[in-house]
Amino acid sequence: MPLRMWMLDVAREQNFSYDHLRDLAQLSLEAGYDSIGLYLEHRFAYPSLPWAHGKGALEPADVMRLQSEFPSLRVVPFINLLGHFEGLLYTENGKQFREARFQGMQACPSNPEFTSLCRAIIDDTLEAFDSDLVHIGGDETWQLGQCPQCSTTVEASSGDGKAELYGNHFGSLAQYVLQRGRRPATWGDMLLSHPEAASYLPGQTLIFDWQYFNGLEDSAKKFQAMGFEVVGCPAIQTYNATWMHVDASEKNVREVHQDVERMGLAGTCVTTWECGLMGNYETLKPAIRSCGHILNGTDTPFLTAYLRESERYEEWARLMGVELATLGGTFTPGKIRSSLKVRLLLNSNPFLAWLHHEDEFDDGMALDLFDRALAVAPSPACRVSSAFGKGAVEFIRFANLARQEYSQGNPGKAATALAPTRQVFDELEKFARVNHEVYGSSLADVYRCRAAKEHVERVMTRIKQFGDGSLGYLPAFEHLTHHKFVPHDQAAWWLINRWANE
Repeated sequence: MPLRMWMLDVAREQNFSYDHLRDLAQLSLEAGYDSIGLYLEHRFAYPSLPWAHGKGALEPADVMRLQSEFPSLRVVPFINLLGHFEGLLYTENGKQFREARFQGMQACPSNPEFTSLCRAIIDDTLEAFDSDLVHIGGDETWQLGQCPQCSTTVEASSGDGKAELYGNHFGSLAQYVLQRGRRPATWGDMLLSHPEAASYLPGQTLIFDWQYFNGLEDSAKKFQAMGFEVVGCPAIQTYNATWMHVDASEKNVREVHQDVERMGLAGTCVTTWECGLMGNYETLKPAIRSCGHILNGTDTPFLTAYLRESERYEEWARLMGVELATLGGTFTPGKIRSSLKVRLLLNSNPFLAWLHHEDEFDDGMALDLFDRALAVAPSPACRVSSAFGKGAVEFIRFANLARQEYSQGNPGKAATALAPTRQVFDELEKFARVNHEVYGSSLADVYRCRAAKEHVERVMTRIKQFGDGSLGYLPAFEHLTHHKFVPHDQAAWWLINRWANE
């Protein structure tokens, strides 16, 4: 029977209680999945690595309790043993394993102590998880060959030296999983970039082929030619959206699953990523349920799944997941993390959102849509995403007003124009708090809202101090609002000398 799985992103600062896990496990069974994957990164409390996780991380006891309560549902661990290791690399204890200092998200495959650490992670995982399948990661290891030792290996290789680094590392770890009586799995993207690495992996390795905007026709055939069984992996697209891209997500799930069936592949794993940055899994349940039905041959469109919950839920999902994308700009389905989320909250300077999106919201269409979505939102969980969108648009519009007054020589009016943004971030912080406490979402979002407000306060002070030309020149608004602004650095040397930021 082909695998029917969906993968829950436990990482990205999530704080799931056991009740949350139980609820999602029950949903999985009701929707027809036979497996649920738990994507862990640094949000699992590995007993061998007490320094490696923060508060609220998933505990081994919760995993064992979940398996006991849901014996018919396979609970599959997704661990990371090279790339996506940043949660450990940016701790004082973990920085010794890095490939590059304070840069990127990859550990060093040439470091024997890191290999020992990986085996400890595998051992801890096998103690907690009963699953016969263990996913050991392997995706997006773009820093291969950067450190001196790895670079020497790459240069000395007669073939693809990066494939040799990758293959030696994951080949031995996959073999270790086999020796422990389990089946290893890895992501497939790096094998497409470095096909010579495939010869290092044991043939029993299961390849998870993630294709979030295409089908599997080309990629899966290459993995099959290498001798591997393949699982097709589409995505519910939240990482690149204010909430979720409904049409793009559904199209991707259907296309990938159709290829799985047509090509006789080992199964389908629907991935979900990044409900940090003001998202939550509560609002994704109907979509997850719809995907389960699609994998089992019953046609339930995403919006129909929301309609079955209530008419208001369907209207809200249509506004946030379909109509919003028609506005274009930052709301267009893309292949990178939502630019609006990153620029408003992630970088601790909300004026970056103004800098890049100042002309997108003048017509009021986005603000009207978020107001309509808030009016019909059927639950507090839904209000979080809509409130974020509205707050982002409002901030950018207030910042535009401030910039206009500033450029006209009215620093007092410019500072006054920014004053309402304090309330914007106060409100967003309240939503972030509820999102964390009720739905298990990111606690960091609370502090991101605070950091954004603090920077607004700094900028208001700067406008009052320097907006009258007292420096002898008037800094450009985009310079004055930047977090690296320094009085009298008229030339913005920190910007001109970009290499110094690296």
